[in-house]
Amino acid sequence: MKVLGIVAGRHNGNSEILVKEALLACQEAGAECKLINLFDYNIEHCTGCEGCTMQMGNVAMGKADKYNGCILKDKDDMDKIVQEMYTCNAIIVGVPTYDLTPSSLYLKFAQRFLAYELSFLLEIGAVKEDPHMVGGLIAVGGSCHDWQTLALEGMSATMFTQSVQVVDQMLSTRNGRPGNVLLRDEQIERAHKMGENIIKAINTPVEERGWLGDPDQGMCPRCHSALIYKGDKHWDGIEFPFECAVCGAGGDLVKDENGEYKFVLAENGLIRDRNVNAARAEHLNEIIKTRIDFFEHMDVVQQKYGKYKELKFPAI
Repeated sequence: MKVLGIVAGRHNGNSEILVKEALLACQEAGAECKLINLFDYNIEHCTGCEGCTMQMGNVAMGKADKYNGCILKDKDDMDKIVQEMYTCNAIIVGVPTYDLTPSSLYLKFAQRFLAYELSFLLEIGAVKEDPHMVGGLIAVGGSCHDWQTLALEGMSATMFTQSVQVVDQMLSTRNGRPGNVLLRDEQIERAHKMGENIIKAINTPVEERGWLGDPDQGMCPRCHSALIYKGDKHWDGIEFPFECAVCGAGGDLVKDENGEYKFVLAENGLIRDRNVNAARAEHLNEIIKTRIDFFEHMDVVQQKYGKYKELKFPAI
């Protein structure tokens, strides 16, 4: 068993402490554990060049024989980190919460994952064996849930492209100073429990794995997100009364016998489940169709583009 801890907070800060405690539980169970702090690595921003997705499309359509990956892979440490992830059975990620959301350092790292879409790399043979990774997520903030409402959800949304099955999440609250969490024994114990849950998931057959965290966490029965929104019609006509903003599960809000609202999945509510490779492939089909439409109307685009290319405003 091999588990990688990934921290996007300061050295010896609360995020790192909690990830170390979770890794300690994994180590006690016999796992080989490694820990990286993203502050120690050079990670470039995704430039939005579309080089990866254009290559993926060309390989899928038989227009190219080889996928060369991200154009930045020889310029920073991202490729090294992702290749290490592919050797692991699990990752445990600890991130501080800034302005309700995961820190920018973590998002800079995670938003480079598109070039490493695992299901695609497996399909073309660039990755030989699916590691079937499971994950544990820890978000750390100085306040309660009301000031971390997008933290775990934002982290969860970055797991899809790596096909990581999140089996546990922890929201660490009221920890505004480095080491603050050391005053909260229950949070240290909860991090240790996460490590135990990670080992339990690794040792469970892939098809039998499931959620091991707090059963009452969140509203979505699929990913345990607390973010449910009024559904909109999808590009292909699919529509649900309400949807999970993270995993895309569809259903409706229903009052139970105690008068509390529950998010109940529709019979076909998981057809857009972003945890499933086939559902993400439908999103790729959507993007392909928008590109086809774009290229078919290039003359119109070029005609209108001139105005904005020539329009200049002073910078600061």
